Amino acid sequence: MTLTLAPGSFHFLTGPSGAGKTTFLKLCYHELQPTAGRVTIFGQDTRTLERDDVAHLRRKIGVVHQDCQFLDHLDLRANVALPLTVSDRPIVEQDLGDLLQWVGLAEQVGARPPELSGGERQRAALARAVIMSPDVIIADEPTGNVDWDMSMRLLQLLVELNRMGKTVVIATHDLGLIRAAKGQVAARVLRIDNRRIQQAGVDL
Repeated sequence: MTLTLAPGSFHFLTGPSGAGKTTFLKLCYHELQPTAGRVTIFGQDTRTLERDDVAHLRRKIGVVHQDCQFLDHLDLRANVALPLTVSDRPIVEQDLGDLLQWVGLAEQVGARPPELSGGERQRAALARAVIMSPDVIIADEPTGNVDWDMSMRLLQLLVELNRMGKTVVIATHDLGLIRAAKGQVAARVLRIDNRRIQQAGVDL
């Protein structure tokens, strides 16, 4: 099977636990290499990428991991800005402030990660994922540990990113989240089962 994720598209990835959703996402941002078949990212075969190529590629992809790991000794501002820091890019305070305002965390800028709620941590993870202005946003179960209201808030932020032209891929087992996206975005639903990806529907 050949699967193409077009620029500016929105995808939900579903399937039972252990089916391979996280593995698929890791293939998408070159955390894993395929043992069979071929993965092409931004037109490049991942098997041919050099170390510098991988670093360049990953700057184009923002990832919200399922476990939302942060550095507990750094405050929220420093954690969100970390991708800029490690890549030696300047931190523009106005842009960082606008980003934290967008995710609703402007008041928590000085808080340490253990002081944040689950929803705040997820929004901080999203802010960190998009601070480098990536072309693709990948989110692995971003609403798995938050309540319904926060799930809807996170979905709205992801929809807004898609409307800005970003490609969005969300792995989730929450069919309610997928149904809630109907009317907001034209999403493709992909289902992984028995090591195969099937298209569950073009539009919700």
